[in-house]
Amino acid sequence: MANNLLKGKRGIIFGALNEQSIAWKVAQRAHEEGATFVLTNAPIAMRMGEINNLAKETGSEIIPADATSVEDLDNLITKSMEILGGKLDFVLHSIGMSPNVRKGKHYSENNYAYYNQSMDVSAISLHKTLASCYKLDALNEWSSVVALTYIAAQRIFPDYNDMADAKSLLESITRSFGYHYGIKKKVRVNTISQSPTVTTAGQGIKGFTEFINFSEQMSPLGNAPAVACADYCVSMFSDLTRYVTMQNLFHDGGFSNTGVTQQVIEKFGE
Repeated sequence: MANNLLKGKRGIIFGALNEQSIAWKVAQRAHEEGATFVLTNAPIAMRMGEINNLAKETGSEIIPADATSVEDLDNLITKSMEILGGKLDFVLHSIGMSPNVRKGKHYSENNYAYYNQSMDVSAISLHKTLASCYKLDALNEWSSVVALTYIAAQRIFPDYNDMADAKSLLESITRSFGYHYGIKKKVRVNTISQSPTVTTAGQGIKGFTEFINFSEQMSPLGNAPAVACADYCVSMFSDLTRYVTMQNLFHDGGFSNTGVTQQVIEKFGE
């Protein structure tokens, strides 16, 4: 049910690839709540995905951009303000990619060129995006920037590999830039640590199916689905969460605070 929580708000949504993408769900929910926005993804990802369908559904324009390129980001942000008719009120950073994971590298034997690429795409791209917005004065006061992360930033999940390091860096950037942008313009910057979710990126991680089943049994409320994460993002973009910033917000059905559940204990007793 729509409540016009984002009526009149303008933004940029990074990372919608197909209907499995959390960013795709965020775009649909933001549209339902009255927002207008530009969709963006890397040119190669756009050729693989179905973003044109989402653009048509939400009445949005698409601007291809490499999120590791400051030039591309400056162009994206400038053109978005032109298209949307003013400064922005929200940004969703939903970007993650690890060549080491894709190539099946063990963490102790990671290729460092790939490692640097993981950091740049999955984390430093947030710093570059915020820096471009900061430089171009692109965000209104009380704007909200949300980046998607995962609990592997705090706890070891062996097959998550260097993406865990990238998420740790992403969360650190959120705190550091959140401070500076809050002082300058009252802009809020947060991460949402989502349950393991069936997405194109998630399915590339070894043992993902087994882990998502384990997480379901370890979470008192069960795993949070993508559309519920989209609802949470909408609430973070809205004026209802104006004083939430520099936080890593767990949206995981209670997984992050659960030591063990009876259901898991019973599994080991079998």
